[in-house]
Amino acid sequence: MLSSLIRTLRAAGAAALCLAAATSAQADNYPSKNITLVLPFAAGSGTDTTTRLISQHLSQALGVGIVIENKAGANGMIAATYVARAAPDGYTLLVTTNTTHSANPYLLKSLTYDPVKDFTPIARTGDLPFMLVINPEVPAKTVAELVAYGKANPGKLSYASGSSSAIVSGATFAHNAGLDLLHVPYKSSPPALNDVMGGRVSMMFVDILTGLPHVQGNALRALAVTTKDRSPLVPNLPSMQEAGVPDFDISSWQGYFGPAGMPKEIVTRLNAEIRKIVEKPEIKAQLATLGMDAFSGTPEQLGTFVNEQLVLWEKLITNAKIEKQ
Repeated sequence: MLSSLIRTLRAAGAAALCLAAATSAQADNYPSKNITLVLPFAAGSGTDTTTRLISQHLSQALGVGIVIENKAGANGMIAATYVARAAPDGYTLLVTTNTTHSANPYLLKSLTYDPVKDFTPIARTGDLPFMLVINPEVPAKTVAELVAYGKANPGKLSYASGSSSAIVSGATFAHNAGLDLLHVPYKSSPPALNDVMGGRVSMMFVDILTGLPHVQGNALRALAVTTKDRSPLVPNLPSMQEAGVPDFDISSWQGYFGPAGMPKEIVTRLNAEIRKIVEKPEIKAQLATLGMDAFSGTPEQLGTFVNEQLVLWEKLITNAKIEKQ
């Protein structure tokens, strides 16, 4: 019996050594084939556009192709779950935002992934500030005028959403300004924005990249940004707090994640290449034109940040009195 136990332990030890050797070899040869970046939003969204720019440079740096796979729906849960269940070999990654990794645990009754336990943080790539836009037919040119109109016409105004940032921003605006607003949810921002421009919905909180071209074309009117201070990307717009809505400070962040259990060597390689890209002045400038404040950090910093953001977004959602769906 003792000899049998010894043989079993030796076999287990040998298997562990083989697995470690295979993992090491896999990391040394990484990458040897195309990498898929899974996005929780549709093509044309802010995250999609900025990721396509970054992925061009990442493909060159790694010497392999980068495939963008948009899996919009269920508030990002479809994409997040898909990556959480993928092999942790560095070939299937999630490029996501606070929607899946900060807000969903407090917005959805049933979540098919854990934003901390099921993922390996790789690199943060920056922030995507949001702004409030309205259909030009709404008789308001400032946030104060919009609030006054909404209070004089309870139930007449509505807001669209295509992400958690938009959901929470709209609910926070309604709660903090004391307005009766109808929420109209969409799978992603582009179709939501189309209905605001078409007059079927009154307003929307949208990332600057997606909304600004329509503002410049006079199809939408921009009133304020959601961050505590003005954004250097649109310095002419006041913050919501500056415009008279108290306790309003909401920002959308973006980062790269892999499935839990990725080899450290692969995470380190990806982090180094992504940081080199977003920290180049010329690329930062390009991303700024796309509505993104680009910066990065270590995988450990992203992991700590996710935990901090979970606390913050629980508070935001609780204060806005949003019920889980």
